Amino acid sequence: MRVKICGITSFEDAITTVNSGADALGFVFYEKSPRYITPTDAKTIINKLPPFVEKVGLFVNEDIEAINAIAKTSGITLIQLHFEVSDEFCKQLELPYIKVVRAKSAEDIKENSDEYRLVDAYCEAYGGAGKRLNLEWFKDVDCSKIILAGGLSPLNVKECLAYGFYGLDVSSGVEASKGVKDSAKVSAFINEAKC
Repeated sequence: MRVKICGITSFEDAITTVNSGADALGFVFYEKSPRYITPTDAKTIINKLPPFVEKVGLFVNEDIEAINAIAKTSGITLIQLHFEVSDEFCKQLELPYIKVVRAKSAEDIKENSDEYRLVDAYCEAYGGAGKRLNLEWFKDVDCSKIILAGGLSPLNVKECLAYGFYGLDVSSGVEASKGVKDSAKVSAFINEAKC
């Protein structure tokens, strides 16, 4: 099971998370988020990270030029698209990308089923709202290309393991406060996910 810890805003949180066994770190480039980080601050963190850690940039309603520029400045390795995009849009991105399905119903989780995607609970705000999806929706669904997000925490991660998700993505469920990770919760989450 792969684990991404999203909403990283400091090097201390980043390195603690990596040392706890996270496969990926998420950096939120959406200015309305309490977990927003500037591309320059993200670069400062990313430059100090050890190898073999995926650095994911989260984008909401940005144009292609802005995404490519931020990606270059920050040093991220993967683009996460939290808004509707066309195939033509994606072809112009200069890094690999992953789309986010903001699911309102069981039908929604089948969107983009031929590619790796992140499935999160729909809410008006983007990201980190802590809203959970109904796990029953994933029964009898091939989850091998799904990264599950939304309302995850060390207390409920075990419930997800039987579905065969490719990975789990957590933000608010491992925080001490918005944008500040709780190292004990991070460690507990990763241990539960990878046991």
